[in-house]
Amino acid sequence: MPTADLDPSCLRAFVTVADCGGFTAASQRLGRGQSAVSLQVKRLEDQLGVQLLDRRTRQVGLTPAGERLIDRARQLLAMHRELAASAALPEIAGAVRLGVPEDFASTHLPGLLAEFVRAHPRISLEVTCELTLPILERFDAGELDLVLFKRRPGAGEGETVLHEDLAWVTAKDAMIPNPEEQVSLVCAPRPCVLRDLATKLLDQQGRGWRIAFSSGSLAGNLAALRAGLGIAPLPLEMVPPDLVVLDPAILPALPDIETSMLEAASLSPAAQLLRDSIREARQQNLLLPTR
Repeated sequence: MPTADLDPSCLRAFVTVADCGGFTAASQRLGRGQSAVSLQVKRLEDQLGVQLLDRRTRQVGLTPAGERLIDRARQLLAMHRELAASAALPEIAGAVRLGVPEDFASTHLPGLLAEFVRAHPRISLEVTCELTLPILERFDAGELDLVLFKRRPGAGEGETVLHEDLAWVTAKDAMIPNPEEQVSLVCAPRPCVLRDLATKLLDQQGRGWRIAFSSGSLAGNLAALRAGLGIAPLPLEMVPPDLVVLDPAILPALPDIETSMLEAASLSPAAQLLRDSIREARQQNLLLPTR
């Protein structure tokens, strides 16, 4: 049994090592030395009297005790952040206008936004879900305080929030076109970063293609994929378990993509709080997809 209150920094070190699969990557994410992170995890294990991490392989994994603790550790860290935010600036109020792609909003942000609203009940969130280019147009027009948008890594301005590997995805029983056949695509309407990327790569390879189904809704495009209407480029982490990732050799290799953040030149205190919450979630590897 624990002999004292658990140190949140030790819990954070444990969760980060588990998420990163090793101490080196975890230390880089936490901005601390590898020995310091290792010491924090060891202190937590000593306090609990159990081994939490299996260090016998190159890829550090969870022991059975670690598996039992990991979800509760995440919950405790979330409560700690919520409590600290509520106590630090309870007087902040106002509206925050956030623009974000619908797929990112529905898979990566629900937990963060719910936690933010609980911690700051006097702040009103106005979330606009659109494709990247319309979001950026609204931001340029001064209609949004913060925007999250998709781009190729390092392409233009913006603060990186999440790197995503892309994959070609289709239904489990779908017919895979051979190199001579036209590729049926399922994608969002123009302007769409993933659509433009996919069609450009197919053109460069000399592959014929057509738009078999087009919807601005992630749910609509996933339904079309499940119905076997075609193939789509999707972030790997967003692929539902009932769809399949195609062999990379079948179609042109997809590059990685990133979701980045832009903020207005003058942010209200309420908008600054949301920006900082997104940054902290990125640093703590909390922008994980929920399906």
